[in-house]
Amino acid sequence: MRLSLRQRRAAPDEPGLHGPVRVDPRTKNLTKRLRPGDVAVIDHLDIDRVSAEALAACRPAAVLNAARSTSGRYPNLGPDILLAAGIPLVDDLGPDVLTLTEGRHVRVLDGAVYDGDRVVAEGTVQDEATVAAAMEEARAGLAVQLESFAGNTMDYLRRERELLLDGVGVPDIETEIDGRQVLIVVRGYHYKEDLVALRHYVKEYRPVLIGVDGGADAILEVGWKPDMIVGDMDSVSDRALTCGAEVVVHAYRDGRAPGVERVEKLGVRHVVFPATGTSEDVAMLLADDKGAELIVAVGTHATLIEFLDKGRSGMASTFLTRLRVGSKLIDAKGVSRLYRQRISNWQLAWLVVAGLLALGVALAATAAGQTMFGLFFAWFDDVWSSVRGLFGGGA
Repeated sequence: MRLSLRQRRAAPDEPGLHGPVRVDPRTKNLTKRLRPGDVAVIDHLDIDRVSAEALAACRPAAVLNAARSTSGRYPNLGPDILLAAGIPLVDDLGPDVLTLTEGRHVRVLDGAVYDGDRVVAEGTVQDEATVAAAMEEARAGLAVQLESFAGNTMDYLRRERELLLDGVGVPDIETEIDGRQVLIVVRGYHYKEDLVALRHYVKEYRPVLIGVDGGADAILEVGWKPDMIVGDMDSVSDRALTCGAEVVVHAYRDGRAPGVERVEKLGVRHVVFPATGTSEDVAMLLADDKGAELIVAVGTHATLIEFLDKGRSGMASTFLTRLRVGSKLIDAKGVSRLYRQRISNWQLAWLVVAGLLALGVALAATAAGQTMFGLFFAWFDDVWSSVRGLFGGGA
């Protein structure tokens, strides 16, 4: 039963965490409006790394999860990231917590969520010990996920072999890709740092910039303009969709494309690409089919744990897509961490000063150097005398 607006707000001096709730079953939608001090209410089974990092960046007072943050399917990374950021995590609260009214002030104490005097839901407070135990249990079940991943891979190959092998179903596009390099941006791990590290590459080679859903906003954030946006259009902003980039809507294999309605409302021209895989797969296949010389990927999924962390059985398609693209693909993940400057600016400055002093000493030891220093000091003395005379300090 929903609470009346007349119910009292939790007093600040009552024990526990306090804050207004922001409720959304989809974590990536919630982070768009989550503010520091808010209490985030989600329904996210197996919180993945990207979602946890997005939540942590918003600095909520706490994260309340209706589902289990770690189900035991595989060792997901999200809960540990939230705890490392100092954000309390209450787990397995059940569907009742999702009935909280947006903006209502609640109190969280010992795993219980209070709206006024009423306990809305109770869950498990996660800490380092509980997360470590859950991760250990999940590692034991990883073999089952490996078998499932292999099965999904074969199933995808049977259903999409014509697309993978012959490019059947790839739509015609206006963007010129043939013979050019392509940079595909996904809002994945370390994408911000990697984009900064690729500034010189983009400036020199002028690659075709493809944003996968929210990756288009990531491109805009660093001051560039995407040439193309590929995705189901559920996490990209209106600003990106209307920036002039060509839009390719990723549709289900049966032709259903929920993202079409949104782009049509914005009056944006688009083409539809029906495919079973993920949107990042669609972007890679499109670039490859249209003759890209090289494909540089930022923020995409490359390892088995990342595939599982994404939480989709269809991530098997990414494995096969990478085999299809082959030697054209360069994964820029972690390029920002490949080299870190080991010499600080202060150290460089002292090095320059020491070099100048050494040069001065060497010159002073020669006849030519002594003559040069004599001329310099004579010139400096004349300048100093002129300055003193200008300000009334002369004789």
